This record gives sequence, structure tokens and C-alpha cells, in this order.
Amino acid sequence: MVMSSLARQLIQLGVILIVAGGVIFLLGRLGISLGSMPGDLTWRRRNVTVSFPLGTSILVSLVLTLLFWLFSRFRR
Repeated sequence: MVMSSLARQLIQLGVILIVAGGVIFLLGRLGISLGSMPGDLTWRRRNVTVSFPLGTSILVSLVLTLLFWLFSRFRR
């Protein structure tokens, strides 16, 4: 019983990763780069580049929050 539940969760995680990879791939094909949005901070010095993707993180957080909220509404 426990292995069946674990297997189901691993399959669901795999499907989620495939969908996320497909979305990122399609966004790249459309010329939309998630790492260079307004709000993303980047510092460049001689041989060092430091990046803080704050805008991207906020956008991803909002999208995931909306998706999880929708899934929780339909599961009941």
C-alpha cells in the first residue's frame, strides 16, 4: 500500500517536471527569458557575475500559488 502511494507521487512529480520543462522550452522559443525580467538584479565585475532573480522568483511564486490554489479547489 505504501509503495503504491509512493509510486503515484513519483509519477505525478515526473509529469509536473515534464510540463514545467516544456513550458520553459516554449518560452525560450518565443524569446521570453525568465532570467532577465524587470526586477532581476545582476552585478558584473571583472571575472565575476552575481545574479539575484527577484522578479522571476516573485512571478514563479505567484503562478505556483495560483495553480496550487486552483488544484486544491477542484480536489474537494
